Amino acid sequence: MLTQATEPLSTFFEYITYEHMIDNVVLIVTGTLHERDVQELLEKCHPLGMFDSIASLAVAQNMRELYRLVLVDTPLAPYFSECITTEAYLEDVYRFCQKLGGATSEIMSDILVFEADRRAANITINSIGTELTRDDRKKLYSNFGLLYLPYGHEELAVCEDIDQVRGAMEKYPAYQSIFSWLSYGETQLLDKAFYEEEVKRLCLAFEQQFHYGVFFAYMRLREQEIRNLMWISECVAQNQKSRVQDSVVFIF
Repeated sequence: MLTQATEPLSTFFEYITYEHMIDNVVLIVTGTLHERDVQELLEKCHPLGMFDSIASLAVAQNMRELYRLVLVDTPLAPYFSECITTEAYLEDVYRFCQKLGGATSEIMSDILVFEADRRAANITINSIGTELTRDDRKKLYSNFGLLYLPYGHEELAVCEDIDQVRGAMEKYPAYQSIFSWLSYGETQLLDKAFYEEEVKRLCLAFEQQFHYGVFFAYMRLREQEIRNLMWISECVAQNQKSRVQDSVVFIF
């Protein structure tokens, strides 16, 4: 579709591939640090995120070198300098969709705002009990989203357990339903609840016409189908068929 698209749809498609390119870079760099075979890592890379110099990532010894030798000539250059950040990418996509206007802006804004807030919640939960400071947390949050203003990010940054994260997010009506069926202190089902909420928003993209959001929604829903299949396969392989329903997210 990308080869047949014209502007601004072609740029929109390219933004979709950038996310997978970032994931591939993280996979290669992390795997290399753990002395994994580069060819094995390349086989695990997402096909939509491949680029010509990806195999050269393994030669970099630090982020400065990674940027200078490999990433500076790729579309990922604006998102990599001193560190790897997906938030800069998310903000870039958000600004682009805002410029497009119309139904695309409306639908994509809803999807991206939820994605930004979900990442902020996950960053907070994953950093609890680590050396990451409150200021460092705030730097990792995206500069948009329902939690961005007025105090959502401020409250998340000082959370010290999952229940405090829940309290900060439940103040926003859009997120109350996510936690309504979760017990306090429960984190195992939170990812599934986030995925289910994302699927609802993605499906709504097909309720309107003449916008680009359907392409983004289609790709994300396909990725959810893949996650479902991988989970089912793992349950079958480990003879845990009774747990199949635990993480399967129904799409339609």
